[in-house]
Parts: sequence; structure tokens; C-alpha cells
Amino acid sequence: MTKERKMIPVSHGHVARTKRARSAGVDTKTIYWNAVKARDRNFDGTFFYSVATTGVYCRPSCAARLANRENVAFHASCEDAERAGFRPCKRCKPNEPSLHQRYAAKVAEACQLIAESEEAPTLDDLAHTAGLSAYHFHRVFKTIAGVTPKDYAVAHRQKRVRENLTKSRSVTEAIHESGFNSSGRFYANSAEVLGMTPTDFRSGGTNADMRFAVGECSLGSILVAASDKGIAAILFGDDPEVLIHDLEDRFPKANLIGGDSAFEDVMAKVVGLVEAPESGIDLPLDMRGTAFQHRVWQALREIPVGTTATYSEIAEKIGMPKAVRAVAAACAANKIAVAIPCHRVVRNDGSLSGYRWGVERKRKLIAREAKS
Repeated sequence: MTKERKMIPVSHGHVARTKRARSAGVDTKTIYWNAVKARDRNFDGTFFYSVATTGVYCRPSCAARLANRENVAFHASCEDAERAGFRPCKRCKPNEPSLHQRYAAKVAEACQLIAESEEAPTLDDLAHTAGLSAYHFHRVFKTIAGVTPKDYAVAHRQKRVRENLTKSRSVTEAIHESGFNSSGRFYANSAEVLGMTPTDFRSGGTNADMRFAVGECSLGSILVAASDKGIAAILFGDDPEVLIHDLEDRFPKANLIGGDSAFEDVMAKVVGLVEAPESGIDLPLDMRGTAFQHRVWQALREIPVGTTATYSEIAEKIGMPKAVRAVAAACAANKIAVAIPCHRVVRNDGSLSGYRWGVERKRKLIAREAKS
């Protein structure tokens, strides 16, 4: 489930915020001034501002003392500011890559090094390559990537072993080719990583039983599937056949068991959760993901029925306030709808963001829970 994350040095969330502000009748200069007052790094590169009394121009996130509004002008580029007679600020160096961009580049380089190494590089090795102390590099990496260097390396090895299991001559060969020094270390948590034994995964889940049922609820078609560990998927859609194909694609050689009368009780409980969320659900879940995804999903399960939380609040809750985009990615990776309530997460302004099963279903779930 884990995907390598491409490092993007500057967030583009400000574009959507600017459009919403404009639609609300707020002019661009007011938006830019508010960004300067907030020292909003998200606007870095979008515009620059100059101060008439000092003769310098800065990036929006500059930590310099806030100037009076009447002395501030805005520019589309460094060139525009310099043509107007202003020189670059020596503090924020707007004509050079920002500190955040430079750190993001270092993190991207470290991720590439991890991906290309046969064995995971040590923290000291990564820090030395980045030209930072181990302590500082660890903090920078976690802030930008959303996970620690160790967790990133583990996630990458897990991805590599999933790929190698499908093409290597043996399970042992796949494990060692993926950077695990001993089979024992991998087998210790292989069920959590793969959702089944390595041998079963290698054969496409040939020996794995996956019971499922498809039905209808107020949100349309619903498919519920479970392994022997617990519910592995709750999917919504408009076409039952599409949901079944989705399950088949995920476990192409698994023993899919439908029409199990005993499983109908599980289906009934899940539908009951959809229709009456305050009732809760006492069924075990088979959550397959990285350590970071598990932390996010657990935080989602702690959001009370009838309330919502922002991506920023979830990032704060798991102790990683800068990992907002990584939190959003973990929400998008969730395949167990409602039971892991990613629908309760909204944007910072309260608006609804994308939802794996459609924004309208998200809207209905939130409205229903607000009345419960």
C-alpha cells in the first residue's frame, strides 16, 4: 500500500485558498497582505513584497519586522521588484531558494539514497550526505517527509519486498534482495505488512480466504470483505460489479467466498454502522499499511461521532504538525470506509475535500452523524 512520496518543496494549497477568497470578494492585495502578516510560507514564490522605507524586497515568510501597510508593494517576481529599484533582503534572500526548499531538496536526495541502497543507510550516513547533524537532519526529514528516516526506509523495503515476492525465485531470495538482513526480522511483522504469509502473497493470495458480501444501503452499493484477521475492506459505489472487480484486482488469486450465510451477519453490522453511526462497531479490522498510516487511522477512529477534524488537527494529534499532506495521503489510502472514518476529516476552512467514494457520500455521512 505504501507509495514513494515525491518531495514537493512548496505547497500549492494557497492557490485554492486564493481562489476561494477571490470568489468571496476579497481582492488579491488583501490576500497577499494577510499572507505577509501571517508569514505564510505557502505563498513563497507566488509573490514578493517590497518596503519603501528600507528599499528591500522579501518573500512572504520573511521573519523581519512587519512594515506598515502603506509602505508595502507587491511584485510578481524578483525581477519586477529589482526593476522597481529594490534590492533583495539579506535575511530571507528572496532571490535564492528558501531554507524550506533547500531542506526539501536534501530530504529528496536522502529518499533517493534510501531507494538506491541495498541496505538502509544509517542516520549518520544520511545526515552526513545532507551536511547536517544527525539530530537536525532527523527533525528536518520528519517535518518534510511526515515520517522518520527509519520509518521511510522500512516502508520502502516493504514496498520492495512486495514487488520482489512476485518475481523472485523464492521467498527467502525476495526478502534478502529487499534489504532485510535476516528472514526472522521480516517474518516478525510480515502479516501486518502483507496481510498474509509471504508465500501466499507471492502466489497472489492463493491460499487466503477472503469472505465478502455485496448489498445496498442509503449511500448506494456497498461491499464488505474480511480476512481471518478482520474486516479488510468496506467499499462504496454505484455498481456492485465494479466493487467486486476492485476486490478481485486486489487479491487476484485469493479464495473469494461469497454467499456465506454467517458473513451476512457481518454485513448487517456494517450496514447498521452506516445507517446509525452512533451505534459503533465491535468487529476487528484488518488494517494493512505503514506505521505512519496506522497512526493516522487510529487518530481518525478517535474522532467522536458528530464532529469533524481538520488535516492539520490530525497532524497535531499524532505529534507531527508539519505532516499535513502526509496525513491527507494516509486518509486517501484508507480502504475501510466508515469504520476508519476518514470522512470526518475536512479542510482547515471547514470545506469538504476529495473522498475516495465521492464527496457527496462524505457530505451525507457528516450530515447524518451531526443529527445522531
